Amino acid sequence: MPRWIISAVLLLVALTLVPMGLVYRSRSSDKTATRIQVVYDMDDQAYHRSQSAGTFHADGRAMRLPPSGTIARGHLNESDAFYRGVSRDTIFVEDFPLPVTEDLMARGRERYDVFCAPCHGRSGDGQSAVHRRAAALGEGTWTPPTDLAGATVVERPVGHIYNTIAEGIRNMPAYGSQIPPRDRWAITAYVRALQLSRNASPDDLPADLRAALD
Repeated sequence: MPRWIISAVLLLVALTLVPMGLVYRSRSSDKTATRIQVVYDMDDQAYHRSQSAGTFHADGRAMRLPPSGTIARGHLNESDAFYRGVSRDTIFVEDFPLPVTEDLMARGRERYDVFCAPCHGRSGDGQSAVHRRAAALGEGTWTPPTDLAGATVVERPVGHIYNTIAEGIRNMPAYGSQIPPRDRWAITAYVRALQLSRNASPDDLPADLRAALD
């Protein structure tokens, strides 16, 4: 191959590196001049700050409300039984939608002691230090906590207890924003254990344990 062809090829290769060098220099060096604006509207467009008033929309608000039924990414929560404690729209589920294991019960006891025991008491009878103090003050505005082992709560489906934790009931506030779904079921399982411990009889024990009790 003639030497001039080789020289020409090398020159062309060197020339192709010039644009990349100029781009690198432009991006990495400090400048005092304003950069070139190709589409001015992309750089200098008018906008409103969030939570502020705006004149563009008829309702006078700059922010748009999300469309009805909008669901945040990762929060589809398809299982009504697990996330809402219901089936067929408003029928509370009778059975736990997850396995009730020893670990779940331990978690339920720990979460119960944090969120529920201050009012309902460690045993669920409602005779907590908070209740005794409020009753002693006698201000007339205190509603005694429900006995969780009473017949009213015992007869409720597990979905009802779960829903009460999430949404609240009467004077009890909703804990849905503080207690995630799995922990709500863990607390529900522990409440069922408290009910069994308060209402159990020797006949509920396995035969070997009944013999040891005798």
